[in-house]
Amino acid sequence: VQLQASGGGLVQVGGSLRLSCAASGSIISINSVAWFRQVPGTQRELVAHLTSGGAANYTDSVKGRFTISRDNAKNTVYLEMNSLKPEDTAVYYCYANILSWLGMRNYWGQGTLVTVSS
Repeated sequence: VQLQASGGGLVQVGGSLRLSCAASGSIISINSVAWFRQVPGTQRELVAHLTSGGAANYTDSVKGRFTISRDNAKNTVYLEMNSLKPEDTAVYYCYANILSWLGMRNYWGQGTLVTVSS
C-alpha cells in the first residue's frame, strides 16, 4: 500500500490550493484519513481529520478555510485550502489508516510543499 500526495506549490496570500492523496495497493478498506503539516524544526501538526463515517475535525487555525474530503471510489483524500496565509507554509503530509491483506496499518504520503507568499 502506498500514499501519493500531490497538489502543493507556490501561491499568493489569499489564494487557494487543493491537495490530493491517492492510495494504491491491495486495499480492503480505508478508515480514518488526515492531513498533517510540518515546518522545518517544528513538530508535525494535525491539520484536518476525517473519519470513515464522515465526521471532520480541524485545527483551530484552519477552521472555515480548509476542507477535508474523500472519494472512496478513487481511494483518494483531498484538502481544499482557501484564503491561504503565510503561516500555512509547510510540508503537508497525508495519513490514512488502511486495512489490507497485511492487516490494519497506518500509512503516510511523501509530503508536498505548500508555500504562501506575501
